[in-house]
Amino acid sequence: MHLKSGLVQVYTGNGKGKTTAAIGLAVRAAGNNLNVYIMHFMKSRRYGETKILKGIKNIKERYLGKPYFISKDPSIANKLKGVVVFEPGNPPRDYVELVRKGIKEVKGIIKSGKYDVVILDEIITALYFELVSMEDMKSILLERPKNVEIVLTGRYAPKELIDMADLVTEMVEVKHPYQRGIEARKGIEY
Repeated sequence: MHLKSGLVQVYTGNGKGKTTAAIGLAVRAAGNNLNVYIMHFMKSRRYGETKILKGIKNIKERYLGKPYFISKDPSIANKLKGVVVFEPGNPPRDYVELVRKGIKEVKGIIKSGKYDVVILDEIITALYFELVSMEDMKSILLERPKNVEIVLTGRYAPKELIDMADLVTEMVEVKHPYQRGIEARKGIEY
């Protein structure tokens, strides 16, 4: 089964559930014999869904993460360990190079015709942190075969990207346990 026409979906906002929604879509698509490719930007394999998804034959995953977080906000370095703070316009070169290679790879995957659904998890966050350019984002969306569904996740979706999408869902944080000092829990948040 292949899609007759693919759309562009965006899951954004400060609320929890962007990746979770995209993974749910991947499982639904795979259950309907569609082939799914997921590229996780800014994440490592520590997330629980990897253990399950690798067992689904028509879902393939790739991770493009570093063993540290990045931020444009110097005050965050005092709150979290392992944070690399950079000045706007000067993101860490090693991360930029890693993501640049991933963008090139994913463009080939999208054009290959092997996948019906391509999920670019946290690519919007990578755009915000200047690891990927808006020109690359436009290129991915405008040059894709029209029967490929593209799902983009991450905080801080710019208006230009929202305008290009067919479906946009904003996850709104109303209340979250971390506001009470409860850290991320294995199996729930990762």
